[in-house]
Amino acid sequence: MDVDHTAEELASALGVTKQEVKADLEALLEFDVPLDEAAQSVRRKHGGASGSSPAPEPLSISDITTEHGSVTVTARVLTQGTRTIRYQGDDQTIREGTLADGTGTISYTAWQDFGFEAGDSLVVGNAGVREWDGHPELNLGQSTTVSMADETVEVDQPVGGDSDLIDLAPGDRGRNVEVNVQDVDSRTIDGRDGETTILSGVLADETARLPFTDWDPHPDIKGGASLRIEDVYIREFRGSPSVNLSEFSTVTPLDGTVTVADSAPRLSIAEAVDNGGLFDVEVVGNVLEVRDGSGLIERCPECGRVVQNGQCRTHGAVEGEDDLRIKAIVDDGTDSVTAIIGTDLTEEIYGGDIADAKAAAREAMDKEVVADAIREELVGGAYRVRGSLSVDEYGANLNVDEFEAATEEPVDRARAVLAEVRP
Repeated sequence: MDVDHTAEELASALGVTKQEVKADLEALLEFDVPLDEAAQSVRRKHGGASGSSPAPEPLSISDITTEHGSVTVTARVLTQGTRTIRYQGDDQTIREGTLADGTGTISYTAWQDFGFEAGDSLVVGNAGVREWDGHPELNLGQSTTVSMADETVEVDQPVGGDSDLIDLAPGDRGRNVEVNVQDVDSRTIDGRDGETTILSGVLADETARLPFTDWDPHPDIKGGASLRIEDVYIREFRGSPSVNLSEFSTVTPLDGTVTVADSAPRLSIAEAVDNGGLFDVEVVGNVLEVRDGSGLIERCPECGRVVQNGQCRTHGAVEGEDDLRIKAIVDDGTDSVTAIIGTDLTEEIYGGDIADAKAAAREAMDKEVVADAIREELVGGAYRVRGSLSVDEYGANLNVDEFEAATEEPVDRARAVLAEVRP
């Protein structure tokens, strides 16, 4: 059911113009209100009874498409999360997660509390369908009916939401993790209600490391703490999953210590890039080039951006602060990535600090002498590189945490590359 068809039906039933009804519907749809719920709101606004449509014929989850206006399904609740969103200036609490049957899974958003929990088997009648991230999603609102199924719906997926960090993906909701807090910082941001204090940092378990944000700071989140955190939702941060806590998340200290992986997963550069972004990954390749913008640079004291000719793209004319960095092209035969190496590692590679680099530049009367020395040290060598990968329309960038000479024999590395590129 599209907006025009819905507007025409409502206009006929309510005795108002289609243009007025359509404008009201589109205003609600801009806030991601399901079309079914938007129609009910417009009906109430113009004095019509809310009513409800007859429940459509039951469908299996695998048969649901974004072409369906509403559906009825019998399914098992795999996960349920709760959070608050801002809608038309007011806070609204929603429930969201994943349903499953024997044919597949589908995400859902419930705009009111229907009283079900993870593990329940339900008959969900007249649920609206919308497209979310290219896939259908169920929306449960005032016209939806929810009742317990007569029998347990058998599913192949785990019920309850317990997950390892490696298995989390953007869009997951109602997840539970057991993690160690590797790093945590408190900062103040300009939130929707003014200045807001949040926590952010890095969580880890034996499978992966991921960034997190706690939007309602929990006192048990401290550096080094091992915790069970329930009801988190996952967003995308620089191309990788990010764990988000809300006021509905619960944090419980664990008696033992969560084991943390010592190393990042090692992938070929092609595999890493195909993932679209990874918070912690390791690649091995050869440095083909040290790009312009490496060596001794200047940064804006306000935002940290690189200053060109005394100009910051954001703050205009500024007095730049000296820094060292490297932008190196690393290639393993499957693909290439730009490794961005920060101050400390650059000092190790260069063999001197910022003061040494400035002295060398003054003596040569050319800043480029610093980048040239780095090129002589790096180009042609093979290195193990670990860091956070982001991929966008400008290419793949790896913000480096660890950088050292590769210890693998060249023959072994060549064989590994050939295994990647040959079918």
